[in-house]
Amino acid sequence: MTVDDRFTEDFRSKEPQEGLGVRSEVVTGPVSDWTTDFSHFEEEYAERAIEIWDDLRGRCPVAHTDRFGGAWLPTRYEDVQAIAYDTEHFSSRAIIVSNYRPPLDLAPVGGVPPISSDPPFHHDARKLLLPAFTKANVAKQAITTEAYCHSLIDGLAGRDVVDAATEYAMHIPMRVISDMLGFPPEDGPKFAEFVESALEGANGTPEERQESGAQLFDYLLEQIRDHIANPREDLTTYLINAELYGQKLEPQHVAGTMALLLIAGIDTTWSAIGSSLWHLAKNPEDRKRLVEDPSLRPAAVEEFLRAYAPVTMARLVKEDVVIGAAEMKKEDWVLLPFPAANRDPERFEDADKVIIDRQVNRHAAFGLGIHRCVGSHLARMELRVALEVWLDRIPEFSLVEDEPTRWSVGQIRGPRALPMRIG
Repeated sequence: MTVDDRFTEDFRSKEPQEGLGVRSEVVTGPVSDWTTDFSHFEEEYAERAIEIWDDLRGRCPVAHTDRFGGAWLPTRYEDVQAIAYDTEHFSSRAIIVSNYRPPLDLAPVGGVPPISSDPPFHHDARKLLLPAFTKANVAKQAITTEAYCHSLIDGLAGRDVVDAATEYAMHIPMRVISDMLGFPPEDGPKFAEFVESALEGANGTPEERQESGAQLFDYLLEQIRDHIANPREDLTTYLINAELYGQKLEPQHVAGTMALLLIAGIDTTWSAIGSSLWHLAKNPEDRKRLVEDPSLRPAAVEEFLRAYAPVTMARLVKEDVVIGAAEMKKEDWVLLPFPAANRDPERFEDADKVIIDRQVNRHAAFGLGIHRCVGSHLARMELRVALEVWLDRIPEFSLVEDEPTRWSVGQIRGPRALPMRIG
């Protein structure tokens, strides 16, 4: 089979037919008790997540809900770490909690390898991506990223109030990822729609998710075919030509990995940049210190990653297992809130404080275990450059008092509306 032959048919990600997998009703609405009825899709959770984690950690460190067909929420570092490293009892075949559980036979590859892959396949699929995300390759992108950040700031000139989330933070990872994949940079609005549908729309109906997934994979197929016709040096062409076990990658593997890089690569960094700017706007002393002493910025980046880690991953229980006092049953969802783990006082001194010159900071912002983020060097670079350019160009900024920050719901937490007064 030639490269072209692999991509001539429709390989879009589709929901399995009725009767395969496990479905549950869409469950939304106010939470009655966070220990027994939590829902990370509620706005209250998005706004008060840190308070909720702290409360649960003190009285019910592993919360449960019947929503989504049953799910668990550990809040202590040791529990999150234990689950993340335990690939015998927990599967990664579905990493976004929704009202649908994909069938068991989706493992070990999953829909978006390698993050959805289980051992032993995971190791080999992840290894394929490592060359693209080395420190050396990331360093090359820092120059163009810095120039792009300056251009975004230039576009804010003459204004008193801007939205730092939608007019700055969002666009930086969009441009970086589109350049890596060789996608048209003007497709940014499409990327935003894909991100919202995949992550914040995970509790929609199966039909809604199928339609949004089809739109994403239609777009990816279009890009793949364009790269086949016009090969270039980028990650898409690399994946098309890559081999695993002596054969070219399956079409779904290629498209799934591209979907992962597009969705996860954008939303996580967008959220981290926005959260960091939100903190500095609320804490003028920290802002002034970083403006006046740039040498503090590397430590501050790590502290923002710890204190405002955006990512919560999910697992499905393979076999009944007990974590703490929680008796988890086969096919239960388990959330891995790395942000909650990062604020565990048993793990971090003064865990509830944001200390921008914290010296010892072995945080879990990029995950734990075999699925630790392959793009961590890239994300660090984007966050560092974005903050440096903003602080150098806009040293004075604050939140707009009568326009509240709006936080995203679901498993990626970050500002979606961040009105700021600048200058």
